[in-house]
Amino acid sequence: MSELLPGNVESTDILQMVERSVLNIREDMRDNPYVLEAIKVLPVGGHRSAIGAFWNAVVDDLRNKIIYRSLSLFNKSVSLQKEIKTYEDFQDNVNDDQLIDGAYKIGVIGWEASKILRHTKETRHVFYGHPHSSDPSIIKVYGVIDDCVKYVLNAEYPHQIIDVDEYIEQLGKETFDRNEIAIQNAVGDLPEIYKNEFGNRLFSIYSHPESPSTLISNVEFVAPILWSALPKSVKIQIVRRLDQEIPKGDVKVTKQAFKFVTLVNATAYLSANAREYHIDPLVQKLKEHLDDWETENKLVYQLAHYSSVVPGKSKFDYVWALTHTYVGRVGASAQYNRTDFYANGAAGIIPNMFQSFDDEFAEYFISTIRESELLKNRIRNPSKLKRLRSLAIIIDEKVSTQFEYKNILDALIDETCEEEFFKLVF
Repeated sequence: MSELLPGNVESTDILQMVERSVLNIREDMRDNPYVLEAIKVLPVGGHRSAIGAFWNAVVDDLRNKIIYRSLSLFNKSVSLQKEIKTYEDFQDNVNDDQLIDGAYKIGVIGWEASKILRHTKETRHVFYGHPHSSDPSIIKVYGVIDDCVKYVLNAEYPHQIIDVDEYIEQLGKETFDRNEIAIQNAVGDLPEIYKNEFGNRLFSIYSHPESPSTLISNVEFVAPILWSALPKSVKIQIVRRLDQEIPKGDVKVTKQAFKFVTLVNATAYLSANAREYHIDPLVQKLKEHLDDWETENKLVYQLAHYSSVVPGKSKFDYVWALTHTYVGRVGASAQYNRTDFYANGAAGIIPNMFQSFDDEFAEYFISTIRESELLKNRIRNPSKLKRLRSLAIIIDEKVSTQFEYKNILDALIDETCEEEFFKLVF
């Protein structure tokens, strides 16, 4: 780049700093007409012209980067009288403030760059737009050049980004590319405002009862990937939309909305009302279908997604139902040579659900043992007592040292203390 600087430029410290800034301009912008013009006028004291030329280079570069990144999103981001379709459309329809604002909103420049460029624009306006202003010093020129280069002219082109409308249209097609890397690139680089929009639209699509199966299937693939890129505030906002759907009374929409929350593993963001609405019926149904293994397997699988967010009114019944389901019953079968029966699928999940227990849940576990005559009868069988013991071992690792019923847990866990355990609970 040094060949662009005339040999007769005065070798002062400031001019050397200017030269270093100019040398940082990226390769494809070094022969930009505005940059070349600025270099020509600097040796003869054309400070005003240099400021104007470098700002024009910034405007030129921002326009091209916006076109490359997404014109459609730029048009959505800025309030304009005319839709921008070509480079020439910028000339009469987009002022510098709108250009900077739109470039920031679609991710061409960052927050810091947007603030600095607004200041630089004002500097250009004062010294280049008003000929009667005082002459800008070489230090002022250097400041403008350095900011222009650092925040725009040295910055590489941004990644191209998807148009949300076009992408959703593609989601409805069987030809949608379900490549995880491609999807991560497509959604990960979206500006925050469009991640917000995209996440909300996926929720709406998934919960709509008439959404086509192909679209639903593709949303199920894309939503978890997008979710990982969303800020927490947006995640909460989307999940809390459930509270707007529940009072409407459309069970299909509400059911799908809960499925979306489960799909993106966002049950922690459910409101207390939503948790109670969804979880309590599952818990009550599990209690009512004890020893119905198919139903137990299905319900425990559903409840497993909510093991860390069980509402207060459901906690005791939740522990009661899981404990009885896991212990199972004693019986006989002409088909199987066994007497120890339980729902196999549920039994594989319940121990992980007990990993979420704290002192309160542990207390309900002890209460279940003490109050349930059915359970007391079943654990007289050594195989059932062994199953109950395995749950107690998990709980023992989770309770605090001050847990009130630690003695009962200890007696249950220690096989040599069975008699003591039975005395404590019977």
